[in-house]
Amino acid sequence: MYSFTIEKSEELRLVNKAQAGDPDALETLLRQNYGRIYSICRKLAGNDADADDATQEALLSIVRKISSFKGESRFATWAYRIATNACLDEIRKRKRRPQLEFSENNESRLSTVRTSRSMEDQISDRLLIEDALKTLPDEFKIPLILRDQAGMNYQEISFILSLPEGTVKSRIARARERLKGELSGNQRVDQNVKGLEHE
Repeated sequence: MYSFTIEKSEELRLVNKAQAGDPDALETLLRQNYGRIYSICRKLAGNDADADDATQEALLSIVRKISSFKGESRFATWAYRIATNACLDEIRKRKRRPQLEFSENNESRLSTVRTSRSMEDQISDRLLIEDALKTLPDEFKIPLILRDQAGMNYQEISFILSLPEGTVKSRIARARERLKGELSGNQRVDQNVKGLEHE
């Protein structure tokens, strides 16, 4: 995973070179954005296999569509939009495939090493929240994940999902309300969800 950042002017220079056919510039842009693209796909898809597939599709789409980038947003934001769409396509494909009851999440639960009660609580809370997120419709789940787990601002989410900013805020608020309903009764998790409401 790559963590270095590119200034906006350097990003634009690389985009221009990539659009002119420079493979090194294109590779630098892909490396720059790979970590966050994978992270978005992993959070939306919910498992490594689908996230890997969606990430590969996103990277291929970026390569194919680089010439259509017009600079109306940061390149990174444009790339995350493509990644989100690739992930949504992967989720749609998954819904058409028969699913086994045993999932990666179950496997990771079984292999979790019990080190301390506090660590167990954190892992348990995370799994409960992930399970609750799965119950949300995509129209609520996706903006919430992009905001709270991918750390995007409302303007970026608005661009990525092609929705007005007010709609994004409303869907995130509704998603949090639904999550609270799903998680009611678990005081530790309730506190985590309530902590998100101030944003």
